[in-house]
Amino acid sequence: MDHTLQGTGPSRSEKASLPIAFTDKRSTYPYAKRRPTSISSPARLAALLTAALAAILLLHCYWGPGAGDASGFKLANVAEEVLPYNDFLGRAKQILKRVPLIDGHNDLPFSLQMRNGGQINDLNLTDLGSPYHTDMKRLKSGRVGAQFWSAYVPCSDYTKKSDDVKFTLEQIDLVHRMVDYYPETLEFARSSHDIARIHKHGRVASLIGLEGGHQIDNSLGTLRQYYDLGVRYMTLTHTCHTAWADSCTGEPLHGGLTDFGEKVVREMNRLGMLVDISHVSHDTMRDVLRVTAAPLFFSHSSAYELCKIPRNVPDDILRQLPEKDGVVMINFYPRFVSCSANSTLELVADHISHVAEVAGPEHVGLGSDFDGIDVVPKGLEDVSKYPDLIAELLRRGFSEKEVEGIVGKNLLRILERTEQVAKKLRGEKPAEVKLPVNKTC
Repeated sequence: MDHTLQGTGPSRSEKASLPIAFTDKRSTYPYAKRRPTSISSPARLAALLTAALAAILLLHCYWGPGAGDASGFKLANVAEEVLPYNDFLGRAKQILKRVPLIDGHNDLPFSLQMRNGGQINDLNLTDLGSPYHTDMKRLKSGRVGAQFWSAYVPCSDYTKKSDDVKFTLEQIDLVHRMVDYYPETLEFARSSHDIARIHKHGRVASLIGLEGGHQIDNSLGTLRQYYDLGVRYMTLTHTCHTAWADSCTGEPLHGGLTDFGEKVVREMNRLGMLVDISHVSHDTMRDVLRVTAAPLFFSHSSAYELCKIPRNVPDDILRQLPEKDGVVMINFYPRFVSCSANSTLELVADHISHVAEVAGPEHVGLGSDFDGIDVVPKGLEDVSKYPDLIAELLRRGFSEKEVEGIVGKNLLRILERTEQVAKKLRGEKPAEVKLPVNKTC
């Protein structure tokens, strides 16, 4: 959630006040400077077709019956037509058949709360239409394989009593009801292997991300209960500081993570919950890189070098991502992409290219922020448009293997590694430390 819904809810300013080793394989290709590939001669076309055929034969061997990827997943085994190299959209759709497209952040639950009071019994989520960016029909058209649904509650003052936990539970309940009501399209997922299995059966794997550390109310017990309800990542802050971590909004309060904040990160590692550092200050990002024993990620952020706002990720952080196997899921919000209300699909691709160039293509993914933003890029108006973005990456010269990573394998890898870290930490007892915070009515 990075902007108010058009015509509903509080304004951005008002919202802030409301109640194990990974090898760095970064590419040397300057993606950001590449122009769309062109086919200049019959001989070149023949050579490219030959290369494409060879690549598909290799993929058939690699993805044959019973085969899995390097992480052990058995993804969809699809018989594919050999397409011309320059049929970028056709090739994009083929990739999305065999690899789940995983979007790191979608605010449909909060959008439903704001526009319909969270009531969906009599609402047709199959074809919602505008102003929503998401519905069951468009998820299918966009070949979405997995979606992290955001359980978002606006920030409140952590020194005062709030209903943040109650409102969070209502958002989590809304996600579960939505999945239950549309079993032909959605299926709830709790693990990396669930995502792969559900995608093979043609449904959208549905997970929950918690968009703000204020929603645990300074309680590790609450954090653990959220995990049991299916939450698989938590954004450490939203547009407000917590009692234990600095947001990117406003003047620094703690200078990053406090001691309790470090314990929150370690408890997330122990549980197997992804640590999300979108929305946090740059100092908090650096502290998490130092503290975490598991991969981290940005569920919906973009590149600071291309749009210099605190909400985006600076190059010095990008260069450190391979050390912790981190991934930046690129946000589509125009104000984070072009620093204006106007943006395009191509400019979003520029951010993907930049992260791929600086951190490596293994460290970038997609985190649209659909239904949490009031303006969208031209060409990426809703969730049905993902194939066009994937086609643009192929047009720029990304290999199919790199695109498979960006589409979903990179996120699958770090989620699986987070689960592996949790298994290693299973013998540790849950942290019982409490954070004393004076709260007033």
